[in-house]
Amino acid sequence: MTDTKQLRIGILGTGAIGGFYGAKLVQAGFEVHFLARSEYAALKSNGLRIEGPEQAVLQLDDIHVWSDVEEMPTCDWVLVAAKTTSNVHLAPLINRMTQSGGKVVLMQNGLAVEDELRTLLRDDIHLLGGLCFICVHRDEPGVVIHQAYGGVNLGYHSGPNTTLEQGRAIAEQGAQLFVQAGLDSQAIGLEKARWQKLVWNVPYNGLSVLLDTTTGALMKHAVSRALIEAIMQEVVQAATACGQDLPDTIVAAMLKSTERMPDYHPSMYHDFALQRPLELDAIYRAPIAAAKVAGVRMPKTEMLLQSLEFLTLP
Repeated sequence: MTDTKQLRIGILGTGAIGGFYGAKLVQAGFEVHFLARSEYAALKSNGLRIEGPEQAVLQLDDIHVWSDVEEMPTCDWVLVAAKTTSNVHLAPLINRMTQSGGKVVLMQNGLAVEDELRTLLRDDIHLLGGLCFICVHRDEPGVVIHQAYGGVNLGYHSGPNTTLEQGRAIAEQGAQLFVQAGLDSQAIGLEKARWQKLVWNVPYNGLSVLLDTTTGALMKHAVSRALIEAIMQEVVQAATACGQDLPDTIVAAMLKSTERMPDYHPSMYHDFALQRPLELDAIYRAPIAAAKVAGVRMPKTEMLLQSLEFLTLP
């Protein structure tokens, strides 16, 4: 087991994902530091509150929160919980937050999100991807609504003089942090895991925006459910063409899992409602491009992208 007193963890992005996982790590006894520029005042005054299922509440009144990266201590692990649309601008902050030889985990959706950021990070930093399986949203600054789930899987991307075996060992170390926080977590192959998450993200994120609806409503009607299943199968076929064979049961399992979920607005729905940039590159353009290189088209996914592009025209 990792000695919680010997590790310092940084959280970059204190919305739903950063707030939830940061709070769980604090509760487990880790020293956690939150960089919260726009939400600093709320977190400093009111702390961090996680409202969970069945009226469970985790209230943290005394947390390490910083508004200026230059004032905060460097960290052994840095969890990046901001949207992929801001990664380029976050690179200087990540470099400043991370100690020499530290580990950075991109807790983000989409494909190949690590590739662009890798070139902007210091060579001594280890870079990982984190795939979060959770229903969560931010209600207001410092208040996170956790509806269901919470598992997070880690995959190693790149780092200094690291073999595949060493990379997996680092991912396993990271997974153990979350296990100690009471969450399901394991080390996985990163590219396959990102394609697996896209099987869910591609249909539900886009359709929730285009149809102004929730996962529950989408699953209720046969016509929308059939469309979701067809898009999922398209993503699975693209993954296979790209050399990432996903389980034969993945589509049925994800449909069944979504049926059990509470009624939920995916993250892209909230981004669109709040007029924030949508993660179209990571969730749509990157897999479409990868599939095209592999000789496969994704026509339904392309239609979703084109429709979302129209909705976000200036």
